[in-house]
Amino acid sequence: MGYCGARPARALAAGREIEVMFPMKSRSTARSARVDFLRGLSIFAVLILHFSLTYDLIDSPLSMILPARAVRAAIVNGNYGVTVFFVISGFLISSNNLRRYGRLSQVSLRQFYAFRFSRIVPPLVLALVVIVALGLLGVPSFVNEIDGHRLPPSYFVIAVLSVLTFWHNALMETAGYFNYCLNIYWSLSVEEVFYLTFPIACVMLKRNRYIVGLCALAIVAGPVYRGAHREDELYFMYGYAACFDAIAFGCLAALLYEKLRVGGMASRLIRYAAGVGLAATYFAGIDGHEALGFSAMALFGAASLIDAFGGPDEKSRAAPMRLVCWFGRHSYELYLFHIIVLAGMRDLVPKETLHYAYKLPYFALFLLSSALVAGAAARFFAEPINAGLRRLWARSGNGAA
Repeated sequence: MGYCGARPARALAAGREIEVMFPMKSRSTARSARVDFLRGLSIFAVLILHFSLTYDLIDSPLSMILPARAVRAAIVNGNYGVTVFFVISGFLISSNNLRRYGRLSQVSLRQFYAFRFSRIVPPLVLALVVIVALGLLGVPSFVNEIDGHRLPPSYFVIAVLSVLTFWHNALMETAGYFNYCLNIYWSLSVEEVFYLTFPIACVMLKRNRYIVGLCALAIVAGPVYRGAHREDELYFMYGYAACFDAIAFGCLAALLYEKLRVGGMASRLIRYAAGVGLAATYFAGIDGHEALGFSAMALFGAASLIDAFGGPDEKSRAAPMRLVCWFGRHSYELYLFHIIVLAGMRDLVPKETLHYAYKLPYFALFLLSSALVAGAAARFFAEPINAGLRRLWARSGNGAA
């Protein structure tokens, strides 16, 4: 499996230039269509959940087209999509560093943090600027408020710092839900703490077996923590210990593939079984499965990524596959900006004024608008700045990190 759809020529050129400046141990630098597809499904689960939390998509003509029980399960369990994102992050960070350096303990901290900063921070700052500006202007869905009481504008300083310094989820555990848009950035804080600490742990632990031991510790701690906090969503859903097990499963999948080189029929059987497990866990639901449900989702998600880079580099020709993969490739921008689009739509058409018959068309408009905004943010802002910053890091380090 390779690219799902063609990449712009300038993006390919930029990628080749970066690879010359930061050479990798392996020649394989192609994207995995399987990763993009899984990421696309995951971001769609998040999008449909957030839209339904605002407009109750369960009570829509969708329940007349599909079984109501299946519609409800598909919508309300969207947070499982975030779990899969965590798995993918652990898998990609580990597998990319294995391909780049040969061993996780050989990771260049300077290069790693430079790459992460270049990819993550610029579009995040753009999203924060938009949210804060509209919040200061008093646009309802962008202001900070708790239990109907509006917070002073200065609270944006705390909120923005919490996002940029990766403790936004910890802030939410104490303050609760306080900003319609900023609330969803809790998961970015989890991932960024992983990006911050994992390479340091790899350098310090040195041997893979110790890294595996650290991952195993996170996998055991996750369900224990969620089980102890199953009555409080802000903790069992958003806490660091509640999420790191999913990332650990992804890291282990990358290490396992590097060790065993699973492929062929065995790889296909694992993927098919993982797909069945993912679907069964997703539709079984989160409610009542807070402790082990997320663990099962992470396990099957990690299994589905085995041999993700092992297939032939060929572009999928199926239009639905290409569309889902496009969503997967732009999942970060969709994550950042879809909530801004939805907040604007929410203020323009409040829930109580949206007629039952118009919910599905409004949902389609939401998907289209989010895709257009995310695509524009990626093409004209995030990608050029990412490539430019990487060239700058390379020149400042004389081509070596």
